[in-house]
This record gives sequence, C-alpha cells and structure tokens, in this order.
Amino acid sequence: MLILFEGNRIICVAPCFNELHKIDKVVSRIDKSIVDEILVVDDGSTDGSPESAKAKGATLLSLGRTYGVGVALRKGIEYAIAQNFDIMVIMAGNNKDNPDEIPRLLNPIIKDNCDFVQGSRFKKGGQYGDIPLYRILATRLHPLIFSIISGKWVTESTNGFRAFKLSLFQDKRINIWQSWLDKYELEPYLYYKIIKLGYKTREVPVTKIYPPKKLGITKMRPITGWWSIFRPLFLLGLRLRK
Repeated sequence: MLILFEGNRIICVAPCFNELHKIDKVVSRIDKSIVDEILVVDDGSTDGSPESAKAKGATLLSLGRTYGVGVALRKGIEYAIAQNFDIMVIMAGNNKDNPDEIPRLLNPIIKDNCDFVQGSRFKKGGQYGDIPLYRILATRLHPLIFSIISGKWVTESTNGFRAFKLSLFQDKRINIWQSWLDKYELEPYLYYKIIKLGYKTREVPVTKIYPPKKLGITKMRPITGWWSIFRPLFLLGLRLRK
C-alpha cells in the first residue's frame, strides 16, 4: 500500500556506481512513511552494491553498463513519470546526505507550491564535513558563476540533494534528453533552466558529510569531473546550448 505525503506520491532516486556498504545505508535510513518508493539506478556497478540496496527494500533499475550520472538521473526521472509520481527527491548513493532532512525539501513544494527545492550546505543552518579542499573551493566558485549567468543569487548549485515536481518535464523547453547532459552536466542544467523559465525555486539548509575514505573516494575526478559540472554554465551563458 502506498504511503501518501499530503496527497502527493513521492519517489526518492539514488544513482549508484560501486557504492558497497554505502547505498544500503542510504536505503535503510530513508523514512518509508514519507517516501512511497526508493529507486536505486545502477550505473554499471561491479561490486554488488545494487543488490545490497535491493535487499534493503529499494527498487533496482540497472542500466547494464556505466553511462554517467546524467543518464542515471534521466532514467530515474523517466521511471518516476511513467509510474505517476508527483515529486522526486534525489539523494547521493554514497550516504553523504541526511535522509532525515527530506521533509525540508518537500515542505516548500507541498506548503508553498515551489517547483524546485535545492539543498544547500552553505545556507545558514546547513552543515558539511570531511570534504577535500579542492572540492570546497569548487563548490564555492560554482554557485558564484551560476548566480551570475542565471540572474538569481544561490548559495549552492552542485549539491545533488534536491526535490522537484515531476510536472516540470511537461515543459518541452526543459530538455534533459540531450546527449551532452549524460554526465555531471544534467544537474546544473536543470537548475539553470528552471530558474530562467521563471519557476518558483527555494534553497533550504542541509547536511553534507562525506563517507570515510576507507569506504571509497568520490567518483568525481578533480579535472574532468569538475569541467563536466562547470561547462554547462559557459555553454548556457553564451547561448551555445539550450
């Protein structure tokens, strides 16, 4: 039986690529009285982590091989739309987000009719820890550039912990199915488009604590990974993509 949160069907999606001993904790920590379904999108894992998530009660969607986080999120969105969910929450698959904060993301949508809610570790009340120095610098620089090109001041633009109405994708101007969005590009693209198209957005403070190094380092590469998340700002700002 589905559990409804204020009359809305809510799905939580977590992309997964080799997150053994982390993705299962993500699934276990999510409050099942708030979220109707937990979907783990496996992006070609080889360590058994998707199966560990399924054993904890998650629905498993396997891509068969590694495509990139953008493809994984796109498939999650497609699944959520096909299953008639109303709101989608995205969480990291490596257990660095706090599932207890999901209501912080949902309340502005439910109570204030926001379309998109961005979690921010840098907003007053947010917290973060165990983040490599280069990532602190990059996650501070990105929202500055993002704010300039989007025309709206934000404190966070790289944090994947967010929630949004799935009805947004009825707007054909939001085209997440472009091939250049297959990796990290999709997330800043989506936030940028929603702001520029005039949808109602909000930031809420959240926690971002990176897992111990012994459980595996971040999958994002210092150069290629960060270029992937920065380049949509330049392409969109210069109107080379839409």
